[in-house]
Amino acid sequence: MTLRNNSVTEFILAGFSDQPALQLLLFLFFFVIYVVTVVGNLGLIALIGLNSSLHTPMYFFLFNLSFIDFCYSCVFTPKMLNDFVSENIISYVGCMTQLFFFCFFVNSECYVLVSMAYDRYVAICNPLLYTVIMSPKVCALLMLGSYVIGFAGAMAHTGSMLRLTFCESNMIHHYLCEVLPLLQLSCTSTYANELVFFIVVGVVITVSSISIFISYALILSNILRIPSAEGRSKAFGTCGSHVVAVALFFGSGMFTYLTNSFPGSMEEGRFASVFYTNVVPMLNPLIYSLRNKDVKLALDKTLKRVLF
Repeated sequence: MTLRNNSVTEFILAGFSDQPALQLLLFLFFFVIYVVTVVGNLGLIALIGLNSSLHTPMYFFLFNLSFIDFCYSCVFTPKMLNDFVSENIISYVGCMTQLFFFCFFVNSECYVLVSMAYDRYVAICNPLLYTVIMSPKVCALLMLGSYVIGFAGAMAHTGSMLRLTFCESNMIHHYLCEVLPLLQLSCTSTYANELVFFIVVGVVITVSSISIFISYALILSNILRIPSAEGRSKAFGTCGSHVVAVALFFGSGMFTYLTNSFPGSMEEGRFASVFYTNVVPMLNPLIYSLRNKDVKLALDKTLKRVLF
């Protein structure tokens, strides 16, 4: 696909504040979040890879979730940190590249969370057939499908954006190259882009939400039929972390895009998006490890192997 001729060859990212006194504080705040995100996700990836006890479908999906969160945060956070201490300029090509990978990893994560919900459904509702249904081939196909759909969504957003012409203002009122802030800068019609945006985002959110809702409705129905309180508690415990992760990711994402959809609310949307772009990738490793006995046991064994 060829790029349209643009008089704009670079963009300026507005970021959060132009007050020098706040730049250092914001840099330190987001730097700490980024370090925790990288260490947490890479640590979980290494832990799952090094421990055969975690080589199960559930942790295979968690491995991919951590990989996506790590890559996702690396797409824009280093640039954002650099903008706090130097010129917040990004080239046209760099902006389109950032947009593509941002959309790719966000869309992929939605469907990885769907795969994890399906895994919990099979584990709780069909435990005797779990190893047969969730075979390595099925798990690989689910992940491949997640990445393919993520790629298709990213191509739709980026491809339609490359058709636009930017010829006047080059100030993006955001800290990254996002679809809606970029559309505000176009001097050509953005009707097709807005249509693509709402179709792709609508399909992703609708399909993901309904799939997860159905999975957990069936899980809840099955759990309530378990006679013992201990059995019900154990069943709830196996999917509690995933429910929290889903609520944080979809809740913050939907709130951000709904905020951005109202006229004059781009400023609020920029701050709301911090939660699902920066905070959620940091929290996911903590959510899946702090209350997970398998992860704690694997971590203990790994530390003993390394230290002793």
